[in-house]
Amino acid sequence: MWKPNQPGSNTPATPEPVRPSTPAAGFETSPAARPSVGSATPAVPTGEQATIGKSLIVKGELTGSESLYIDGKVEGAINLPGNRVTIGRNGQVAANIVAREIVVLGKVRGNCQASDRVDIRSEGSLTGDVIAARISIEDGAFFKGGIDIRKPGSESKGGSSTPVAEPVAAEA
Repeated sequence: MWKPNQPGSNTPATPEPVRPSTPAAGFETSPAARPSVGSATPAVPTGEQATIGKSLIVKGELTGSESLYIDGKVEGAINLPGNRVTIGRNGQVAANIVAREIVVLGKVRGNCQASDRVDIRSEGSLTGDVIAARISIEDGAFFKGGIDIRKPGSESKGGSSTPVAEPVAAEA
């Protein structure tokens, strides 16, 4: 490794190209600190994301103010209204989910309510009703339930709601 302030060191004739700050060779960062390049889930815009790992089992109610990535098992209720909930490929969720955005790569049994969108990827499985402004279901995904498309800001809690009569277009 080149050390610039060593006595007797020769500086190279051509300067080394400037590279983004990455760990030195042989140095590993934790998966949480490493950026997810090529990952199926996009990066969280706020930079804050909690993770429930493969070996974790959570029973009860999850609430908070940061995005959540679930790769383990969750039973109960998930209430993160302004954030993204991502169910990873190994994730198994038996809960009602309330979030801004819900991305399903694993298995979900329960109703999903998103103020923005619900995205069921090709490996994902969702059994339950969906209330969202937008929904995307990829080829190969499993979905069983009802869909209620609501315009942003028209979320009503409780009571009987009439589904909005709008065409639903699947996104590519």
